[in-house]
Amino acid sequence: MYNRRKFIKLSAAGASLAALSPSKFVQAAATAPAAQLPIVISTWDFGVFANKEAWKTLEKGGRALDAVEAGVRIPEADMKNHTVGRAGYPDRDGHVSLDACIMDEFGNCGSVAAIEHIAHPISVARLVMEKTPHVMLVGEGATQFAVEQGFKYEELLTPESEKAWKEWLKTAKYSPVMNIENKQHTPGNKYNHDTIGMLAIDAKGNISGACTTSGMAFKLHGRVGDSPIIGAGLYVDNEVGGATSTGVGEEVIRNVGSFLVVELMRQGLSPEDACKEAVKRIIKKKPDTAKNIQVGFLAINKKGEYGAFAIQPGFSFAVCNAEKQDLLVPGKSFY
Repeated sequence: MYNRRKFIKLSAAGASLAALSPSKFVQAAATAPAAQLPIVISTWDFGVFANKEAWKTLEKGGRALDAVEAGVRIPEADMKNHTVGRAGYPDRDGHVSLDACIMDEFGNCGSVAAIEHIAHPISVARLVMEKTPHVMLVGEGATQFAVEQGFKYEELLTPESEKAWKEWLKTAKYSPVMNIENKQHTPGNKYNHDTIGMLAIDAKGNISGACTTSGMAFKLHGRVGDSPIIGAGLYVDNEVGGATSTGVGEEVIRNVGSFLVVELMRQGLSPEDACKEAVKRIIKKKPDTAKNIQVGFLAINKKGEYGAFAIQPGFSFAVCNAEKQDLLVPGKSFY
């Protein structure tokens, strides 16, 4: 449900971003009519800046795959973003491990999970897709492959992230804050994770997607969420559309969420309705768990119609095409 209070709250968040951008943010309904192509959409407020980078490729007639890789590299490199990329918070043992996947219009896909010491896991995932017979590389093997491909091996634990980790160790209690990207990080145990998932349709009508995250702050060493798992955190079918997810990955994995959304669109549901049905299935299976977590889905169909739905209010996504720059859209929610 969506009410005026939630709208005002999200408008305030959009206003703070507008101060950093020459374009004005526009609030819109969560489902749009068939859009002018090309188009790129992505999760959360930081998707606005990621979309801008992706648009540089799309507006020149470039491939959607190139656009989504370039786009999500922006939050991966953002030293103020503690939920994606090189500045992500570490696991409980102090290791920064990253997850990412990418998928193109031909059904090709690549993924890395629990990769350490590499700042741009999305680009490693693309090379897994293009240069190996595999879909996923994990842990030390993923890091080894990245170094062999020329990626810089570096320490990713920043002083700020290390300080937060040591503060968390005082209680060692994991108590995530939902929609943390819309809140300030606070000392102690209130840290969370979130993901950037991006979907693009290029001028030729081809769809690609990318998803990247640093995962849950202070997670168990070796934990992998939905973000690097094809069908869970991301799925693309060039005949139908694409979907991506954000939030607590365990529940997305259990429901193969993004694949489910695409299959529901194949059956004729709109992107928003498909996302809503996927959310309802999570809630139905674990109603008590769902009351205390956030999971959101974002989808686009072949016509360029897009939509989103989440368990809890507060989820937003960004849209960019030739008609609308820096469009920040409030997603609808079950509660």
